[in-house]
Amino acid sequence: MALTGRAALLAALGSLPVGIWEPSWTGILAVNAPLAVACACDFALAAPVRRLGLIRSGDTSVRLGDTAEVTLTITNPSRRSLRARLRDAWPPSSWQPGTETAASRHRLTVPPGERRRVTTKLRPTRRGDRQADRITIRSYGPLGLFSRQGTHRAPWTVRVLPPFTSRKHLPSKLARLRELDGRTSVLTRGEGTEFDSLREYVPGDDTRSIDWRATARQTTVAVRTWRPERDRHILMVLDTGRTSAGRVGDAPRLDASMDAALLLAALASRAGDRVDLLAYDRKVRALVQGRTAGDVLPALVNAMATLEPALVETDSRGLTATALRTSPRRSLIVLLTTLDAAPIEEGLLPVLTQLTQRHTVLLASVADPHIMEMATARGNADAVYEAAAAAQAQSERHRTAEQLRRHGVTVVDATPDDLAPALADAYLALKTAGRL
Repeated sequence: MALTGRAALLAALGSLPVGIWEPSWTGILAVNAPLAVACACDFALAAPVRRLGLIRSGDTSVRLGDTAEVTLTITNPSRRSLRARLRDAWPPSSWQPGTETAASRHRLTVPPGERRRVTTKLRPTRRGDRQADRITIRSYGPLGLFSRQGTHRAPWTVRVLPPFTSRKHLPSKLARLRELDGRTSVLTRGEGTEFDSLREYVPGDDTRSIDWRATARQTTVAVRTWRPERDRHILMVLDTGRTSAGRVGDAPRLDASMDAALLLAALASRAGDRVDLLAYDRKVRALVQGRTAGDVLPALVNAMATLEPALVETDSRGLTATALRTSPRRSLIVLLTTLDAAPIEEGLLPVLTQLTQRHTVLLASVADPHIMEMATARGNADAVYEAAAAAQAQSERHRTAEQLRRHGVTVVDATPDDLAPALADAYLALKTAGRL
């Protein structure tokens, strides 16, 4: 089998007479001169790195958990063929652990005057903006003995959006909404304030819904049907203070709150309501206002992508004042915050009446499923102590929730997996009761 490149050269050097290896200048030059000439030729034939042209294209956004593809086009303007190894560097959180080496390194050959494309596949593990770092290229000569190396910058940003895992609940919630709106065979006859239509009375109907004037004009008893109000305003307030940084399972509480907010926004916009978002701790972190039904969800997802918990205590007075400025007219204020006793009793409760006097307030909080598991633990002394501690924590949350309910606040307290559908159900219940 014929040897090529570096192997052939080393074999040739190894076949020189033994006498050449005597420690004399003649022997040293006899051995090193061919190697030096080979390296010099290899270096001269390696394509220059600095003159390469690099252009990026591809995805600019991706949902957390999905894969983004960013393509790098390399143009070789020189007269020498480019044989290279390329490293496309991105932040470590751009890949799953252990996959960075395989995903970021590429081999390529670009003939003179031509271009080639390589694609880097990103699978981010965190929300936010991921910006491309340096591109390192090592250009080899034909023998692979010598190389040129250089770096380039080709700026590119991929925004990692919230995953919106609660989207799977949307069809069932929309089906309930259609029932409330009277667009299916099941027609809700409740406390809504918008008149829908007249129909014939059937046993079991509320007699207060009988339309006597319409009944006098026909031979059957007619009743009014109502549908929930439309074009109501909903302000979702995300608390991004220190309590939102607490991890429940594999993610911060803030992520579960955002997922619940996205499901509520998708449902409310389909119901004809206007949805705004305010993210706040000690200052406004994000504000989305005045978007149409078709634009509101993309705007919310984009605004939430870069949100991170701030390790500061939330300023409840500032949050309340900002919410009142954002919603001057009567609205549904959805607070996505904690149910811990201290932040509620010392921060929110003293200013809560400013919100409840003008608006309907709904508070949603992420519960820790591990606490529930601890509460049912038995079998040894440690488990019993854990159960007692969990029961005390649950009792404090229930007491705090009861305080809020006495102030007229609707409270939703659920685990991360259940928070989004529970919040959507609470919204539908308020809409059915005509409280929006």
